[in-house]
Amino acid sequence: MELLLHYCWRHRLFTPSGLHTTDGKSIEVLDPGLHNHNAGPDFFNAKVKIDGQLWVGNVEIHTRASDWYAHHHDTDRSYDNVILHVVEVADTDITLHNGRRLPQIEGYVPTYVVDNYRQLLQADRYPPCYQIIAELPPLLTHAWMSALQTERLEQKTNAIRAEAERWNDDWEQTFFISLARSFGFGLNSDAFEQWARALPLNILAHQRDDRLQTEALFLGQAGMLHDSEGDAATHDEHFVHLQREYAFLQHKYRLTPIERKRWRYLRLRPQNFPQIRLMQLMQLYLDGHLSLRRLLEQPDVESIEQLWQTGVEGYWRTHYVFGRESASSDKRLSRQALQSLIINTAVPMLFAYGRRQGNETLCDKAFALLEQLQPEDNNIVRLWAECGLKARDAGDTQALIQLKKQYCDRHECLRCRIGYEYMRRHNAADLFSEES
Repeated sequence: MELLLHYCWRHRLFTPSGLHTTDGKSIEVLDPGLHNHNAGPDFFNAKVKIDGQLWVGNVEIHTRASDWYAHHHDTDRSYDNVILHVVEVADTDITLHNGRRLPQIEGYVPTYVVDNYRQLLQADRYPPCYQIIAELPPLLTHAWMSALQTERLEQKTNAIRAEAERWNDDWEQTFFISLARSFGFGLNSDAFEQWARALPLNILAHQRDDRLQTEALFLGQAGMLHDSEGDAATHDEHFVHLQREYAFLQHKYRLTPIERKRWRYLRLRPQNFPQIRLMQLMQLYLDGHLSLRRLLEQPDVESIEQLWQTGVEGYWRTHYVFGRESASSDKRLSRQALQSLIINTAVPMLFAYGRRQGNETLCDKAFALLEQLQPEDNNIVRLWAECGLKARDAGDTQALIQLKKQYCDRHECLRCRIGYEYMRRHNAADLFSEES
């Protein structure tokens, strides 16, 4: 209930003229104050009138009044400026250091707010607020989608910054790891990231002019050049050559490969096997296209697609795994795969690097790329479309994914703007009863 007390106070979801303290004094809330997310009172600089007298100070909120003492606020001088205590149950009086009795409001959460919140948490259909989405003003939904898009991009940026710090601000290595992770396309993303961290670019650069040694490093560090690959592999001439080259390079550079079992194949089509993705990534590297510098030079989506369009060469045109020949194919990236790489690597990398360099042009380009891309097609996007939130571009779909994962899945309705619109409706709960 304390969450709802906070929520109703912050959003003023009560009858301003109908509030009274526990000792019968009238309360008029002029300003609920600034919500404090750190230590100290819950709201700073609130303005309230108590029996017509203006008070300016802080507000503290608890489920029970006795929590004031349980949390030791009575001995904390930072609570001396509290002017009002908002509680569900006033089970005791509160007296400050100077002997002043602290005014308290008890159980002021409106019944309809409690009912609405309960319905949101108990609804068995996702998203639980779907009934009102079609009625929301376009300006409101557009503003919320823009905020969600930025929020999601900020989260990805934080992950990239952390990776850059790991590599002492080496942004080329950071970019390599970020793009490698995206080549895992979800199922193998963690494995690709671990692999890329195990293969520093300064080592890879020494073998760049030797395709066989480069391939040995790519596959060897992935744990794919061991005898456990099976009889078909160990009798394959190309496998044997790579194995020999990798043994030499591993000893020379004291390399430690990742475990072979990290790679997942369940329900993967051969085109998406990790070996093929690694060889596509290697071809980008050999062509000189696996570079943050090259990415920064590209003006739009089409140019990035051309830069990252890649396939396989030689042995891998006729193989998906070692020792098993297949029909010849260059196994080029699909348009959908390229767009996924742009959304998950190019956009956040431009935004993160732009922030690092103080270059707003790069940050603006990141948003522009999302606007140029078609909406993604997945279960989350389709579900929202059924509810009335239709994506116009990839920026919108990123916002919808953020909404689902960070708000709906976590039942963070009290932080959601759509949830707020639902909570403030006196008849919102009737929508559920009408459906049932």
